[in-house]
Amino acid sequence: MAEITAQLVKDLREKSGAGMMDCKKALQENNGDLEAAMDWLRTKGLSKAAKKSDRAAAEGVVAGLLSADGKTGVMIELNSETDFVAKNEKFQDAARQIAQVALEIEGVEAISQAKTASGEVVSDLVTNLIATIGENMRLRRSVRLSVDQGAVALYLHNVAGEGVARLGVLVALESAGDPAVLKDVGRRIAMHVAGTPTPPLALNSDELDPEVVAKEREIQTQTAMESGKPREIAEKMVEGRIRKWQEEVVLLKQPFVMNPDQTIEQLIAETAKQVGSPVTVNGFVRFALGEGVEKKSEADFAAEVAQLTGQA
Repeated sequence: MAEITAQLVKDLREKSGAGMMDCKKALQENNGDLEAAMDWLRTKGLSKAAKKSDRAAAEGVVAGLLSADGKTGVMIELNSETDFVAKNEKFQDAARQIAQVALEIEGVEAISQAKTASGEVVSDLVTNLIATIGENMRLRRSVRLSVDQGAVALYLHNVAGEGVARLGVLVALESAGDPAVLKDVGRRIAMHVAGTPTPPLALNSDELDPEVVAKEREIQTQTAMESGKPREIAEKMVEGRIRKWQEEVVLLKQPFVMNPDQTIEQLIAETAKQVGSPVTVNGFVRFALGEGVEKKSEADFAAEVAQLTGQA
């Protein structure tokens, strides 16, 4: 049997990112053959990854990227189980690679089956990360906004590393005006979407989810009826409150956080005058890390650590 030196173990660890003991065992199982040991770790990792696939993953990063011509922007959310892993450079680099793929391919399923610039299939990239780092991970969602002319702006908030953060916003402005001006205005609107106390639910009233509107109407109706007002007055109260609520939750009607005396709609009109061409907000998307995902509590983590260390 070939001698398993400390240098050999170190080389495998640096190449694979796996733990020291796993690297040593891999080399022992493969008579010191570095490439065979890498394959062994990968095979072992695939098994580990399958066991971890049902564990909650609500941490991670949002990665954002703009195309070279500034007309396309993408964001992806890559989840991990803990914030600690989200700070791992390999994890962040994987998110950046996936965002690069998303510039060309839409949809999580299609992106997962596509290859990164290095030639690795995205799903394999994620699986190998699970094996190496030891937590469940998943590519949760992706989005791409494009314009024929104009600019797409990206804003990342609570940045964790280059091109990755805990919150990201894309804003697409369609116009024949100066792209540099449009990108700047778009970024300021994206900052508004990230920082406003009431994150917008839609671009305008027509795009609001009917179920969300119906739920708000139900709440306002119940409130109005409990006030003891006559029914016809209560109904008028509801209509007025619904209109006010819509103005609060649709982007174009919101007061601009950098100038509360101006709505986003007015900012767009001002920009159109500035660039000498009509400006249209084609769309916006806000990704807040882990929103809507059940998060693991500190008690859950403590119980898991106790089980692994035999202290449960």
